[in-house]
Amino acid sequence: MDKKIEIIVNARTTDEAAKVVLEKAIEEGIETVWDRLEAQQPQCGFGQLGMCCNRCAMGPCRISPFDDAGPTRGVCGADVDLIAARNLLDDLLVGAASHSDHGREVVEVFLETAEGKSQGYKILDETKLNAIADEYGIDTKGKSKEAVAKEVALAIFEEFGTVKNSIQFAESRPPEKTKETWKKAGIVPRSVDREIVEAAHRVHMGVDSDYVNILLHALRTSLSDGWGGSMMATDISDVLFGTPKPVSSYVNLGVLKPDMVNIVLHGHNPVLSEMVVKASREKDLVDYAKKMGAKGINLVGMCCTGNEVLMRQGVPIAGNMLNQELAIATGAVEVMLIDYQCIFPSITKTAGCYHTKVVSTSEKAKFPGAIHKEFHPGNAFDTAKEIVKLAVENFPNRNPDRVKIPNNPMKLMAGFSVEAITSALGGTLQPLIDVIASGKIRGAAGIVGCNNPKIKQDYNHIVLTKELIKRNILVLETGCAAIASGKAGLLVPEAAELAGDGLKEVAQSLGIPPVLHMGSCVDCSRILVIAAKLAKALNVGIADLPIAGAAPEWYSQKAISIGAYFVASGVYTVLGLPPKIFGSPNVVQLLTEGVEGVVGGKFAVEPDPVRQAELMAAHIEKKRKALGI
Repeated sequence: MDKKIEIIVNARTTDEAAKVVLEKAIEEGIETVWDRLEAQQPQCGFGQLGMCCNRCAMGPCRISPFDDAGPTRGVCGADVDLIAARNLLDDLLVGAASHSDHGREVVEVFLETAEGKSQGYKILDETKLNAIADEYGIDTKGKSKEAVAKEVALAIFEEFGTVKNSIQFAESRPPEKTKETWKKAGIVPRSVDREIVEAAHRVHMGVDSDYVNILLHALRTSLSDGWGGSMMATDISDVLFGTPKPVSSYVNLGVLKPDMVNIVLHGHNPVLSEMVVKASREKDLVDYAKKMGAKGINLVGMCCTGNEVLMRQGVPIAGNMLNQELAIATGAVEVMLIDYQCIFPSITKTAGCYHTKVVSTSEKAKFPGAIHKEFHPGNAFDTAKEIVKLAVENFPNRNPDRVKIPNNPMKLMAGFSVEAITSALGGTLQPLIDVIASGKIRGAAGIVGCNNPKIKQDYNHIVLTKELIKRNILVLETGCAAIASGKAGLLVPEAAELAGDGLKEVAQSLGIPPVLHMGSCVDCSRILVIAAKLAKALNVGIADLPIAGAAPEWYSQKAISIGAYFVASGVYTVLGLPPKIFGSPNVVQLLTEGVEGVVGGKFAVEPDPVRQAELMAAHIEKKRKALGI
């Protein structure tokens, strides 16, 4: 590798497979996210501090956090506290809406399946369906699973609106102490859509002008996501497609095959991708691929759609968010199928440099230059077959001279739903409580969130994870964080050798990794569920548990909502990049200190992953001491 290119590549990613393709992309002049970040330098300091407001036509305004360095109020009179809080709520509501709209779509498919109107879908987990029905007080006796499913779907839909004025999962699942905390703070979520719409109302000029009140509503909105929209997405996906169980597969760009038709499933929603998995196994399409010169059809995942089909189907995963352009740059992708969220708008420009066809599937997420094949539950399987056929017919257009696929995909184990963890422990979480009480495992940490090109890809995720397991802290991961650990070889049972003696003993006795892959970013709700179950077993609140959270490389508004619902649920949460609030010392103080007295959790911001681990371990030890263990 050219020395100059080698320096650039090593500064951008720790992913060894990505380095191979990134070198190729640089040599071929393919623009990537890192190039665009460099082109944006220096980025706006006012924006980074959260001190600019573009909310109305009296602006845009930008104000100074310092009295002697420019205006300290916008045209409307908003000061640094209000602008920072309003901007944060604006970002958070977008994240909560993204998760919750995803959840709504899954429930829509669920309802159409219950009514016999969808194509190719079945209810695969009747046990979980009945458990959810029981939570909602729905009588299942003598009813078909389709009839129960319809009642459950309609009951969930009711919670998107405002008639019922409560969310069942936020009523039945959290421990009493945590719910009492929310009640005292006035942040019990009333419905999914209401909190999001009200948040959008509050950030309008001349509505909520009290930064404390705005931030409290931010917590409430986030709870409607974590215990509402996201949890609905996870639970109903489990009912429709099966609750994940431990499964072995492979990860990194090496999962692409030089002699097969490669289809990348990218985005966040599994509803169409599950049908593509099914279609890719149809004999007539496999035979067609062979007729076109390929040895078969190779599906791989990307980002959280990849996590969804990995968790339930064992489909190999090519990478996390920053790998999307590199997958195309291998020159070996026939079709990249996209749904929504975390897809670079420039992805079709990248694809235009190769033979790759980008296929968009959502009416709410169209990409200029993509082939649009709109997904509807009623013709989902037919649409999936069309997309697979398109990929097969594109195989002869591949230029073998431009193909470069890294060797050595990494093995991983995924599929750790709450049900799978409980089953592995013999049907109860008591063994986990026992090993935490004994000190073999000091506590648990949830590491979630994205990649961000401002941080060397995966570096913070991997260093933080290794530091935590070394300290005998069990790590639960979702999203891009889990994929990063997979690429680094931390999602295999053999990784227990990197853990402290106590965690190593427990992981080896169960034959599991010390880092558990729990799914996509909506599946952060699984972490809430397991925390709630542990708290209930101990008759404490979530804030009393020896647990912590982190988003070491976050970039997205969704991550803001996730971090906020963890904090609102009582979890100490460390961010690896600063949110855009540092122009307001009052907002920073409230979110990193004051909020702890209200909900039990708080944020910390720390860029160094070793220091992040130290902070989280210290918090866990403080909670252990308070519990007397």
